[in-house]
Amino acid sequence: MIRGKKLLTLALTAVIGASVLTACGEKKEAKKENVTEINMTYVKAPLNVPSIIEKQKKSFDKEFEKDKINVKWHEITSGPNQTQALAADELQFLHALGGTSAILAASNGVDLKIINVYSRAPKAFMIITRDDSIKTPKDFKGKKIGGPKGTVLHQLLVGTLEKNGLKQQDVEFINMGIPDAVAALNNKSIDAALLAGPAALKVVKSGAKVVANGEGVVEGTIVTVASGKFLKEHPEIVDRFKKVHKNTIKYINDNFDEAMDMTSKEVGLGVEETKEMYSWYDFDMNIKDEDIEELKKTQEFLLKNGLQQKEIKIEDIIQK
Repeated sequence: MIRGKKLLTLALTAVIGASVLTACGEKKEAKKENVTEINMTYVKAPLNVPSIIEKQKKSFDKEFEKDKINVKWHEITSGPNQTQALAADELQFLHALGGTSAILAASNGVDLKIINVYSRAPKAFMIITRDDSIKTPKDFKGKKIGGPKGTVLHQLLVGTLEKNGLKQQDVEFINMGIPDAVAALNNKSIDAALLAGPAALKVVKSGAKVVANGEGVVEGTIVTVASGKFLKEHPEIVDRFKKVHKNTIKYINDNFDEAMDMTSKEVGLGVEETKEMYSWYDFDMNIKDEDIEELKKTQEFLLKNGLQQKEIKIEDIIQK
């Protein structure tokens, strides 16, 4: 009788164990099925050709529609606004985020992971003037310079000043967005502007002068970021996201003229101007050792200028 009870107990244990495993399996499947929507940012400037192509050709929609996952683009261009939305679980992917914004958000506790480099474009970030007395960066001393604070462009200004024996305190830096900086430069309320992308090209074409760009100062590293929580729960979706982006870059290379035509219409430039700007960009998505070093340099800039309070280990915010 005791032996029979033992056998019954063992049988029940096995059944319960199998039920638990089955339930776990079902729960895991349910978690995958719960992904009905993917939210990502759409940032077309300065010249984010892959995003423009991906949106117009519905590349992500086609990848995920077979799983009944709806893809939604959100045109949020401000780095802090992007990372706040990610932290609030309103976005899963930040597709083209400045390295500065990624580092600042992570240092403030936002759970994020850099899954690939979006672009590098030192020549696309410029300091531009209409003042004939400014011939070299050394002539910035005592001048008013406008541009967005805590960004790649701000890093360019500080790096350029230091390279020429000056400090930020030697100029009057005014925090303003790119459109405002263009207007201020044109009405001469500032002496130089920190500009990038089509805005910079249009100002130069209208007769303004580039005094410095990022070459030898800053790479202008832009990254793609995923929610750390989402990556942990759905690594296969993140892998598929990256696969779509990789295929987009191949498409651009294989269908260059078509891609440039689509991009020029979206950013309001001529096709030849778009091609000129595109030559400034490196869209290789692989994260290289040099990229990690550049992000470390960016963190040093943020810490040194009081824009970041808590230092982080850059490797910790990169997808393994």
